[in-house]
Amino acid sequence: MLRLEPRGAHSRWWTYASPVLAMALTVVTSAIIFSILGKDPLESLYVFLVAPLVSSSGLPELFVKAAPLILIGVGLSLGFRANVWNIGAEGQYTLGAVFAGGLALAYPDAPALLLIPAMIVLGCVGGMVWAAIPAYLRTHWNANEILTSLMLTYVAQLLLIYLVTGPWRDPEGYGFPQTALFSMNATAPILVDGTRVHLGVLVALLAGILGWVVLTRSVIGFQLRVLGQAPRAARFAGFSQNRLIWLSLLTGGGLAGVAGMFEVAGPVGQLTPQISPGYGFTAIIVAFLGRLHPIGVIFGGLILALSYLGGETAQIDLGMPNAVTGIFQGVLLFFLLACDVLILYRLRGPRARAAGGA
Repeated sequence: MLRLEPRGAHSRWWTYASPVLAMALTVVTSAIIFSILGKDPLESLYVFLVAPLVSSSGLPELFVKAAPLILIGVGLSLGFRANVWNIGAEGQYTLGAVFAGGLALAYPDAPALLLIPAMIVLGCVGGMVWAAIPAYLRTHWNANEILTSLMLTYVAQLLLIYLVTGPWRDPEGYGFPQTALFSMNATAPILVDGTRVHLGVLVALLAGILGWVVLTRSVIGFQLRVLGQAPRAARFAGFSQNRLIWLSLLTGGGLAGVAGMFEVAGPVGQLTPQISPGYGFTAIIVAFLGRLHPIGVIFGGLILALSYLGGETAQIDLGMPNAVTGIFQGVLLFFLLACDVLILYRLRGPRARAAGGA
C-alpha cells in the first residue's frame, strides 16, 4: 500500500514539475467531464485549448485577457511569499476601477497625456485604500486578512452596483446599470493596430519583470522571503513584520487596482456591474501555478487567460454552459494543490518500507 513519507528537504524537481503534472491531470479530467456532458472529448479539448490560439485574433486576445491576471497575480505572489494571504484582490480590482472610472467620467475632455497617467495613479490608490483596511485590522487587531479582505470584496461590489444604478448611471442608457462610455481621451492606448492589445498588456509584462527584480535582487524581496520561510529568523534579524504586512497588502491592492483601471479603460470602456469575470479570484490560481514567482506568474496568467477564451469558444461552437470555465479552473487548482504534496512528501510502497525496516 502506498504511503506518504516526509522529505528531508523540498524537492526542487517537483517544485517545477508539479504544475506540469497538474495541467496534464486537468486536461484528462476535462476530457472526462466533456464526455459526461455528451460532447466528443477530443473535439472539445481542441475547441477549448487550441482553437482560441489559431484564430485570427487568438494571440492578441490571449494577452488582453492575461493582462489583469498577471498584474493581480504578481502582487499576490509577493504577499503569499511572506505568508500574507490577500484573498480580496477582486474587491481591490473593483475599487481601482471605480476610482479611475470616476476620474474618467468627471474629466472626459482632459488631455489623454494627463488623464491616462492620472487614472493609473487613482486606480492604484483605490486598490491600496481597500487593501489598507485588512492591513490595519491585521497589524492592530490581529484580524485574519483572509476573512477581512474576502468580505470587503462584496462591499466593493455593492458600492459599484450602487454607483452604476444611482448617481453615475448613464441617463441615455435606457435604464441599464452602467455609466456612460468613456471618452477617447480616457481610453487605454492601443499598442497594435487592428487588435485590442492596449497599454495595460505592456504594463502587466513590466510588472512581472519588476516583481522578479524586487523579489530576487532587493532587500525588501529578501525580507519577504525570509518572513515567509522562517518567521522566527525574520524577527531575530530585526525585520518589521507589520511593515512587511502593510507592504504586501498595499502592493497587491495597488496592482489589482491598476488592473481594474486598465480593464474599464480598455476592453470594457465603462463601469458596469460585470467589469470582472472573477479575475481577482482566478489570479490566486495564477500565483500558485507560477510558483509564486513573478516571471512564472506571466506564464500562469497566459494559461488561465486561455481558459476564459476557451470557455467562450466552447459556448459558441459546442453549446457548453458558461460554467465550463470555472470547472476547468477549479479542477486545475485542486490538482495543483494535490500535486504540491509531492514537494514535501515522497511516495513509498510496501517494498520500500520492508527494505527500510530490514
